[in-house]
Formats: sequence, structure tokens, C-alpha cells
Amino acid sequence: MNMITKKALPRRTILRGLGAAIALPFLDGMVPAFTAIRATAAQPIRRFGVIYVPNGMMMPSWTPSAEGAGFEMTAILKPIEAFRERMLVLSGLDGTRAIRAGGPHSNASTRFLSGVPYMGTMNGTDILAEQTMDQILAKELGQYTQLSSLELSLDRGDLPGACEANYACKYPNTISWRGPTTPQPMENDPRAVFERLFGDSGSTDAKVRLARLTKDKSILDSVVQRVAELQRGLGTADRARLGEYLDAVRDLERRIQKAEEQSSRELPLVEQPAGVPGVYSDYAKLMFDLQVLAYQCDLTRVITFMMGRELTTRTFPEIDVADGFHPTSHHQGDAKKIATLTKIETFHMTLLAYYLEKLKATPDGDGSLLDHITILFGAGISDSNAHANTDLPIVLLGGGAGQLKGGRHLRYPNETPMANLLVTLLDKLGTPVEKLGNSTGKLPIDALSLA
Repeated sequence: MNMITKKALPRRTILRGLGAAIALPFLDGMVPAFTAIRATAAQPIRRFGVIYVPNGMMMPSWTPSAEGAGFEMTAILKPIEAFRERMLVLSGLDGTRAIRAGGPHSNASTRFLSGVPYMGTMNGTDILAEQTMDQILAKELGQYTQLSSLELSLDRGDLPGACEANYACKYPNTISWRGPTTPQPMENDPRAVFERLFGDSGSTDAKVRLARLTKDKSILDSVVQRVAELQRGLGTADRARLGEYLDAVRDLERRIQKAEEQSSRELPLVEQPAGVPGVYSDYAKLMFDLQVLAYQCDLTRVITFMMGRELTTRTFPEIDVADGFHPTSHHQGDAKKIATLTKIETFHMTLLAYYLEKLKATPDGDGSLLDHITILFGAGISDSNAHANTDLPIVLLGGGAGQLKGGRHLRYPNETPMANLLVTLLDKLGTPVEKLGNSTGKLPIDALSLA
């Protein structure tokens, strides 16, 4: 047990060496006195994450028939059953209607966090939407962290044909907008994400980064002396916690380097992003692990993550799915395609379960990261075959820093705007707004059980 004194490590302690930097997770030694410990327990850090899945959902295999605490775990939800008490399934929330016909996928991703559809003109070259709720939150919470927000994806955003006619390609490739004309680019390269979190090479050129990998030691090797000095002054619990954290950082380094070695042999690329593992599940887990580390050392408190861009035609050979995701989503009632689509969407949930388990296993304050985070998981399309934007598939996950009561399925009246949920979440995360997109108010507080 650490000795409680009036002195403490700075909360933003960073170890530097040979141009590399390592931010530290929250340690007991960063708490100066008993009063601070009580404050930490009473006011845990609130974090927010968004996980977006493209191309709609097989709603009959997603939506529980029963409401309240007695709801059943449907086929797609089944992989996260272990987190039933940390999940809140929401039904009846609608996206906004498109201003003009066409562009269902562009509209789906654009309105998901803003409550507005694409608002541009017919020429398809303009960029116009609205600031999204994650960026409203990032402006507030970002004052406490190195990065105001992190935007990630498992697909590249520069692939030809990855957009809809008369719609700029930015729309299906991001769900985050800093302002009406400023879409946030989604980073898909794990190495670039790692460097953004822990220091970069001074260049985004892939050849420069590869040269750095072969020339330099690992980031941890470059700060090893400082780590040893720090550990000598820590208590037993802090030494163990720091050791686990640094082991995780080193493991990520190894996996990223291996992915980059593989990617150099796999060119030319088609759907497979550069510098990433060749297996989708390995790729997703690597990006999830980076998110855990970002939260763990409080580098950011807001992360948006697209498990695929809208219109993605990715295949999933590891689960024996050779057909493209987007074509399969338009099943037209074909039983084989429906089964394949359900298989893909259930696969996504197994990867989500991996992430939730990592959050649960990572200590944070007087609990875990899972206890203190609110995760919004869902899609901007419900029935993929019809491009429907009503009754969207939405689930909230995590403890919400003591504000979110899970273990229930809640159904809202028809035509309840999804934006009402966004306004409610902003309010409970300490960043209240009067209106967002087509919102008509907040969802009933007692219905969400958000204190």
C-alpha cells in the first residue's frame, strides 16, 4: 500500500527519452491525501466512446421482444451477454429524414451523432452537415487531456468507389464533424494512432516511419532508465500497475511492427488497409487495445470508432464469409444472405465483447474503465434491405461513472428522435445543450435511470 503524503506524482507525468514519450496511467501515488482519494471516488473521470457499425442491422435478430429487465438476449446480442447488467438496449429511436432522395449511407453516417442528414447540394462536391455531439463533448473534456478526441476506423477513407452518386466521399467515411464544413478524418493505421498517443517520428510518410522502426529501439527501451527510477519510488500496487501497463504498450508495439512487416508483402491493396493485420479480428482487437490505453493514461476521454465505413464491401474469410458486406446487406429476403448477414453482425459483437472485457479488467480510480465509461454502440440504418432509418439498433454500455443503470430493454414511442438520446447523454456528461439537430427534448430521466 502506498504511503499517503502531501506530495504526489503529477497527474500528467510523462517519461521522455531519445525523443520518445510515455504517458502514465492513473496511479495511487498521484493522489496527495485522503481528501483527494475521497474526491476521486466521488467524482470519477467520465469517458465517452462511440462504436459504429455500417450497412444496417438484421433487426429481427437484434431487437428483444420483451421490455424491461426481463428481456432476452437475441442472436446478435448474445456474445455480450456477460455484460447484461452493463447494457441498456434502446428501441424506437429514429434518425432524421433525408432532405432529398438518395444517399442513404451518406445520410446514415452523417446524422448518427448530429441529428441532421446531409445538407449539401446536388453537385456532390460540397461539404455541409453539422457539429456532432462527440465534438461538442470533446471541446469540454479536451481541456483536461492531451488529445481532445480520437477518431478511428477499420477501413481506409480514400478507396475509389467508396461513396454514393452526387454525395461527397467524406460523408460515408466519418461519423464525426468538428463543424458544419469540417468532417473529422478517421485514422485507420494503428502505427499512426500509436504515434499520436505516444510520440511520432516527425513525418506521416510510411517509409520514414519504417526507417525509424529499424533504426531506433522501442519507445519503452528509450525511457527504460526513467521507468526504473520512477518504480523505485512507487508502492507495491503502483509498481504492479505500471508494469502491466508498460507490458501492454510493448505488446502493442510488437503487434504493430509485425503488422507493418506483413503489409509490405501484401501490396497492392484492395480493401485491406495498409499497415494493419491481415485478419480482421486481429485488426479490430489491436485498435480496441489502443483505445483502452488512451483511456487508461487519460490521453483522451472521447473516442469515436467505425468498425467499418458505410458501403464497405469487406469480406470475412475467418468466419467463412466470402461475399461482400454491403451487397449481402441487401438480402431481398434470401435466406442464405440473411444468415450470412446475421453471422457478420454477430461477429462484430464478439469483438465488442473482447473490448468490454479489456475495459472491465483495467483498473480506474475506485473501479474499472468499464465502470466509468459510457459507450454508444449502434448503426445509422436499421433494416439494411430497405435503407430504413427508423427504430435504429442502439445499445448503451458501461457504468457511466455511476449514472447508467443497465440490464434493461427500453422502448420509446414511435418517431422519438435519436437526437434526444444525444442531448440526454451530453447533459449527463456535463455538457448540456438545449438542442441538437432534430431533437425535441431529453429522454425521460427515469426511463434512462441516469441520475
